[in-house]
Amino acid sequence: MLAATMSLTAPSLAQSGDKFWLGADISGTTEIEARGGKLYNAKGELRENTALMHELGLNAIRLRVWVNPRDGFCNPADVLEMAKRAKYYGMAVMVDFHYSDWWADPGHQATPGAWQYYRVDELKTVVADHTRETLRALRDAKIDVRWVQVGNETSHGFLWPKAKAEDDMKAYAEITQAGYDAVKEIFPNAEVIVHLDGACDPERYDFIFDGLRKYGTKWDVIGMSVYPYWDKEAGLTKTDEETLELFAANIVRLAKKYGTDAIVVETGVLASKPVEGKKLLADIIRYSAEKTEGHCHGVFYWAPELEGQYPLGAFKDGKPTAIMEAFTEAAQRW
Repeated sequence: MLAATMSLTAPSLAQSGDKFWLGADISGTTEIEARGGKLYNAKGELRENTALMHELGLNAIRLRVWVNPRDGFCNPADVLEMAKRAKYYGMAVMVDFHYSDWWADPGHQATPGAWQYYRVDELKTVVADHTRETLRALRDAKIDVRWVQVGNETSHGFLWPKAKAEDDMKAYAEITQAGYDAVKEIFPNAEVIVHLDGACDPERYDFIFDGLRKYGTKWDVIGMSVYPYWDKEAGLTKTDEETLELFAANIVRLAKKYGTDAIVVETGVLASKPVEGKKLLADIIRYSAEKTEGHCHGVFYWAPELEGQYPLGAFKDGKPTAIMEAFTEAAQRW
């Protein structure tokens, strides 16, 4: 395993001229509260999740938006509530539109129930409306949204079957552009992210971004999922070190090819091995900050507080494990 030290004066950081963001997706916060869950800091003191992330040294949070979820969590109103908490702690906000009623990822991109019979031109309209309305509520609450994802892990497009990229790249590209334009209408300075999984795999990035470029679709930042565990499970890499080397090299390559920088919007390590996980997360942060020639601007952990039903969290018994110390130590060096 590579050393986990980080230099604050690394040329890549100095050249970027931008803050390096340390964040987490804590979209499940209000659901945990509603179900009676409690979170604590390492000392055993009760903490609200946003406050705890801030205490751990994180400076940003990511929040997913579902269109009409059956239990109400992560709908636009719920996202607004969580974003207000981030604003209170001075944390930057990333909004992640799934354009689905439930989980969207490379294997699931279900069209919302209310939209399932729409034509592509109608999907462009409702995507734009949903994006604008959600962001307008945040703007009206004086929440400064720094980034907006137009889709979540859209390695095969979204809003299946109409905008599955392998079947109709043009539809995916046009709907993505509709989302981009809606974001800029409400938050002109927000950076629009197109997010794919498998950051170690150049081919899937070329497939999507070549397709978007072919149809004139705009994006500002490339979002990546960096999961050494899932990469090995999928046979994409054989070791953690291989994932590290390949994703960093891919960021540099993409910056040269498309002229856009990247951000790691999702990562995670094995919760069951917190000591090893801390070291691996520190390496992910270090590679992102120091091995990408200034072209990566942050690392976000996905659902660190999630326990029991997911192997890559970073909490045990409601408390952060040593894994989260990688963020704290990185924040102290900045």
